[in-house]
Amino acid sequence: MTLDLPVSGAYTRAGVDIVTSWREAINELFRQKKIDVNRLDQPLLDLLFLLHGVPGKPATTVPVNCPTQDCNKDVPVPPAGVDCDACGVHLFPTDVLRIHEEVGEEGTNQSALGRLMSVIELLVLVGLATLLWEQSRQKALPTTLFIIDGPLAVFGTPAKLRGRALEYFQAMGSTAPGKAPYVCGIEKSGALVDYARQLARHGILEPGDLLVCDEQVIARVVNANNARAYGKETYWGRKFVYRALDGRVVVPTVPPPTGAPYDAHGGKADPAAYPTLPAILDVIDRTGSSMYVDGIIPVAAAHGKAAFPIGVGTDVLRLVATKRLGLDSSGGQPAPGRSAP
Repeated sequence: MTLDLPVSGAYTRAGVDIVTSWREAINELFRQKKIDVNRLDQPLLDLLFLLHGVPGKPATTVPVNCPTQDCNKDVPVPPAGVDCDACGVHLFPTDVLRIHEEVGEEGTNQSALGRLMSVIELLVLVGLATLLWEQSRQKALPTTLFIIDGPLAVFGTPAKLRGRALEYFQAMGSTAPGKAPYVCGIEKSGALVDYARQLARHGILEPGDLLVCDEQVIARVVNANNARAYGKETYWGRKFVYRALDGRVVVPTVPPPTGAPYDAHGGKADPAAYPTLPAILDVIDRTGSSMYVDGIIPVAAAHGKAAFPIGVGTDVLRLVATKRLGLDSSGGQPAPGRSAP
């Protein structure tokens, strides 16, 4: 999925600032961009409303804070949008993500782009899981593991989606056979991954061992003042450390079927509270990859599909950039000394 958004010094139209530009651009993108897989053909906006509802029944409105300072909060906004009754600003349903609050007039706005990417990844997961829930609840759903590249978490201004994601998949699980749906995130970097690799290097974590990341482990890894409340605002799955049978160190994030994985009282650290965990660890054992350190095949394959080769990728990105910016005055001919990609 390709997205075009303004960065420093660029705007969607004359007379608006960068924040309004992002609000308008995200609204338009969510209406235009679709997840088109098999019989799933839904715009991102539909999936956003689905996430705010329950499987099979999307929400009719989403709660939006007016972007005008000190104005209305939690305004119910339908898919078509609505004007704020206090200041008259038109509210888009995508304003519920609050990504525009991280946008500035100067800089690359990479943080906001990262927030948007994580939201879209979550919506893709919602769409694909719901497709199986609707079309093959008895066969495909109970035999499919959905893997997110990264933790099951939503950071920054869209973090309220964390609670929506947890409730949505728990509602799906209550109407699915067995222990489905099987969902996990896989972290490849970060403080806990580094800590786990040190444990493995010193022989503390042996192949087949599962480390329960309770309050004591969290306090040691993140050096937090309140380790008990770690993750309660951002994570919709619980982190574990697993050393696979072949020696790989993996940090999966797994959601519980009921309750919160993290809360102000420490959450659910006991692996018994995560009935999908044994099957997830079995998949990790059986799908090891040497394409990167501690890799698994599904994530490696996804990277291979999404990545550009360094040489060709540079040429492609340069060509796209010059055309998008209107700098291609050569009629599409390659630059001197460089072949067309």
